[in-house]
Amino acid sequence: MFEFAGELEPLINMIFLIGTGAVAWHGVGFRDEKGETEWVHLLFGCIAGVFFFGVLFQDVLGIVDVF
Repeated sequence: MFEFAGELEPLINMIFLIGTGAVAWHGVGFRDEKGETEWVHLLFGCIAGVFFFGVLFQDVLGIVDVF
C-alpha cells in the first residue's frame, strides 16, 4: 500500500494496522449511556475494519493479490 516508503514500508503498514484496528475496535464496540449502539460509530468502525483486513491480507501477509 505504501510503496513510496521503500524499506520503511513494513513499519508504516504496522502503524496503519494499529491505527485502523483501534478505530474499528472502538467503532464496533461503542455503546452509549443507555447501552445502545450509534450507526455512525458502526459505519466508521466497519469502514476501518475493511481497510484493516485489506492491508493485513494483501500487504502484510501477501495472501490476496488483487492486481
